[in-house]
Amino acid sequence: MFSDILQKSFLQNSVLDYLIFLATFLIGIFIIKIFKGISLHRLKAWSKKTATTIDDFLIKIVEKNLIPLLYFGVLYFAFKSLILAPSLSKVMDVSVAIILTFFGVRFIAALVDYSLEIYWAKKEIDVNRQRSLKGILRVIKFLVWAIGVTFLLDNLGFKISTVIAGLGIGGIAVALAAQTVLGDLFSYFTIFFDRPFEIGDFIIVGDFLGTIEHIGIKTTRVRSLSGEQLVFSNTDLTNSRIKNYKRMDKRRVVFRLGVTYQTTLEQLKEIPGIIKDTINNVSDTVFDRAHFFSYGDFSLIFEVVYYVRSRDYNIYMDIQQEINFIIKEEFGKRGIEFAYPTQTVFLEKAREN
Repeated sequence: MFSDILQKSFLQNSVLDYLIFLATFLIGIFIIKIFKGISLHRLKAWSKKTATTIDDFLIKIVEKNLIPLLYFGVLYFAFKSLILAPSLSKVMDVSVAIILTFFGVRFIAALVDYSLEIYWAKKEIDVNRQRSLKGILRVIKFLVWAIGVTFLLDNLGFKISTVIAGLGIGGIAVALAAQTVLGDLFSYFTIFFDRPFEIGDFIIVGDFLGTIEHIGIKTTRVRSLSGEQLVFSNTDLTNSRIKNYKRMDKRRVVFRLGVTYQTTLEQLKEIPGIIKDTINNVSDTVFDRAHFFSYGDFSLIFEVVYYVRSRDYNIYMDIQQEINFIIKEEFGKRGIEFAYPTQTVFLEKAREN
């Protein structure tokens, strides 16, 4: 009697087949629960004691991707024990392809995230550079998902080659229309990886100068000294000659001063020594040279070269001001006069015949 009940058929499957399906599903769920409750719990406790992060990453991947995939796998193999209608069987196969593709792409995206985190930790990248990396990460994820969807469609029987050919022709038209945008995008990658400048750097581009505020996928924003914001396309910056003052280890300073022609030779010979002592007595400076440079139209010109041990422009100006004050004071003590534009007219009385 009981065997007769087991042999009764519904939708091309006997009661025994349905019981096997149910048993397979429940046993599979039970095994996954045991693995999740015992093994995975112990692995988490072990990973907390280790110094590396790779084990934490793998456990996270197992919990977020492998466990849901195992649940679906148990359901799929349980259904395989039944005789399914062709339409239902096809739905199951399509579902398998979609879910495997989804979790596969999700795993690759998580791997990219983890790789960038390791890169940040090793390079000690600042917050602004992390934001730029996240922008690149979005592009990478988009490409990964695009490839995953293409792979899925190919496995579902769509003629991807025809679609890609059509997209290729359309892509050429789009690329021509968006040539400037794509150029700025590639320039953004160049700026990010080559790092000619970073946020906070003081740069000069042609006649414009200021501090980098933001580096975007298409444009870079610079705050000028006068306060307004300058917006450059990334292509303009990569095609320009850029002076990056933040990369300076020290600043070379060259200036000239002129004294009157009435200055005596002994005073002229004292001037290089006066300037040398002045610069050496000012902190954060390195004296290079001071020479009687040339005879000017109305002055005797001295050229001075020294270095400031700072890239900060305000510090440089404070030092130059202090040097100017001291030189003025020392010249005044010695009676040395600075020259300024003058004309001297010499009158000669003609002899009487």
